[in-house]
Amino acid sequence: MEVGKLCTVDTICCARDESVQGAAFLMRKHHVGDIVVVDDTDSQRTPAGIVTDRDIVVSVVALGLDPNGLQVGDIMTDDLLTADEHDDVNVIIERMRLRGIRRVPVVGEGGRLVGIVSADDLLGFLAEEMEDLARISPYQQQHERRTRQ
Repeated sequence: MEVGKLCTVDTICCARDESVQGAAFLMRKHHVGDIVVVDDTDSQRTPAGIVTDRDIVVSVVALGLDPNGLQVGDIMTDDLLTADEHDDVNVIIERMRLRGIRRVPVVGEGGRLVGIVSADDLLGFLAEEMEDLARISPYQQQHERRTRQ
């Protein structure tokens, strides 16, 4: 399965110069725990970093800093792991595991942002796959009963 088919396409974004307070407001407004920081060039949003609610707590609130006086570019994670929309889900899961990352922006042609995939999205997909796998044995037994009578 391609990660582009699982990602959330309605991704909440902001520019590097957005205040940390503004980013927190966007997270609250849209009920999300992260914001993809983008560079907007030629009307194409390209991921430059990511800011999570945890980043805000650990890097700003816990240190008593003013969230209005800081920009998301000051605290964003810029060592960004991205996934190509055609990457296999299993490959992305492995990359996320190795880096300890729960959210990955998904990019398309030219590096443009097409969505974001989270560990929760992947868990949901894998749960459905496991449910399908669990149904094999009962169906096999029913099929065997019908054919061997």
